[in-house]
Amino acid sequence: MADPPRTAVCGLTVPARARLAAAAGALLPVLWAAAPAAAGQDWTAGPATGGRPYVYLEGPPGTVMEDGVSVTNPGAEPLTVRLRAAGTARLAFAEDRVTVPARTRADVPFAVTVPASASPGDVSARVVASAGGREAVVRVHVRVTGPELAALTVEDVRVDGRVIRYTLVNRGNTVLAPRLAVRADGLTGELLRRPARTLPVELGPGRSLELAEPWPDPPVLDSVDVTLRVTAQGAAPAEATASARYVPWAAATGTVLALGAAAGGIALWRGRRPPPGRPTGPDGPDDGLERTLAQAGARP
Repeated sequence: MADPPRTAVCGLTVPARARLAAAAGALLPVLWAAAPAAAGQDWTAGPATGGRPYVYLEGPPGTVMEDGVSVTNPGAEPLTVRLRAAGTARLAFAEDRVTVPARTRADVPFAVTVPASASPGDVSARVVASAGGREAVVRVHVRVTGPELAALTVEDVRVDGRVIRYTLVNRGNTVLAPRLAVRADGLTGELLRRPARTLPVELGPGRSLELAEPWPDPPVLDSVDVTLRVTAQGAAPAEATASARYVPWAAATGTVLALGAAAGGIALWRGRRPPPGRPTGPDGPDDGLERTLAQAGARP
């Protein structure tokens, strides 16, 4: 980014909040040498250093960095503005409620603390100023310096009919623009091959994203292995594979019914056969066929 950091303070000898309180006590409004505001003109808020669309700070983990926001009141009456922080960076204001005299600009300092455990990369925040029923937002970009690590994985791959579902995980500390290649192989050979293309997403550090890849013409009957390969600038390629079985339901249902009928016939046939060792004489069951066979076997 073009703008250098405003202030970077490491190893402070006094607490940052105490220094901010001292700065607030010495805060003097800057008189705005402009004509009285026309009717309908309203207050504004922006970076304390003019000419920048946002506040930019840069420093290593464990750093306390300082900057400020300016609130300009072009009206004819004093204006009370409330300030609050939003976003992932930790902001502390010298004052979270400032009264700005008429036709005056006031600069309010704030500090951003980068935790010692923070990973290198970009962190965003916002200063939200509110007064008179409206809000103004000042963007704050913080870059935590240090070695960058790009790492991307693809996980939880599964085939759901005509859709391939998967999850991308950014395991590094930089923002990634993933690229995806898809391959599917069946028993008869290659079924699908899509070369690597850039996905329309950006994946921040530590973030995960569930995505889906359409497959409008999967096989009717096959055993398939689907492999996804993801890459990103500076990251090592990663792959994951999932298996799927495609079986036509009509054929499968007919086969199941046929097997069921065959099993039923075998069971019925077995039920009519006498068990081994079962007596066939007068003490046996009253079955004409068994009795006839027994009598025939008894003749010399």
